[in-house]
Amino acid sequence: MAIVVSQYHERVTSQLLAGALQCCTEAGLGAEEIDVLWVPGAFELGVAIEAAAASKRYACVVALGAVIRGETPHFDFVAGEAARALAGTAISHRIPVGFGLLTTDTLDQARARAGGSAGNKGYEAAEAAIATADLLRALDAPGQ
Repeated sequence: MAIVVSQYHERVTSQLLAGALQCCTEAGLGAEEIDVLWVPGAFELGVAIEAAAASKRYACVVALGAVIRGETPHFDFVAGEAARALAGTAISHRIPVGFGLLTTDTLDQARARAGGSAGNKGYEAAEAAIATADLLRALDAPGQ
C-alpha cells in the first residue's frame, strides 16, 4: 500500500495518517508493506497517486489531505480537481484509491474528522482501500 499525505494542514493530515497506519496494522500489514509519501498540498495528491498506481507496486493506494473552505473559490477548485484526479486514477488503473481528503468549512470540522468526535477518516480510507483490494483480488481469482 502507498499512503500519500498532504503536508498542508499537517496537524490534521498527520492524524489522518496515524489512523490509516492503525488500520493497516490491524489488517495485518507490516511496516515494510506500506510506503508513506508526502506531497506539498491536496492538489498534488492526484499526480502522486497516479504515479504510485502506474508503478504497479501497490495493491491499493490512499490519499490523505485537508481542504478547508476560505473566503475565495480556491476551495472549490482544489477539492474538485483533487477528487476528479483520484477517481480517474482508480478507474484507469483499476486500483482501489482510499479517499481520505477532508473537505470542510472549518479547521474544527477537519480536526473532528481526523481522530476527534467524528472518527478518523484516514482509518476509514485505508479500510475501504484494503476491502476493495481484497474484493478485486477475489474477482480476479480463477473460478470466481
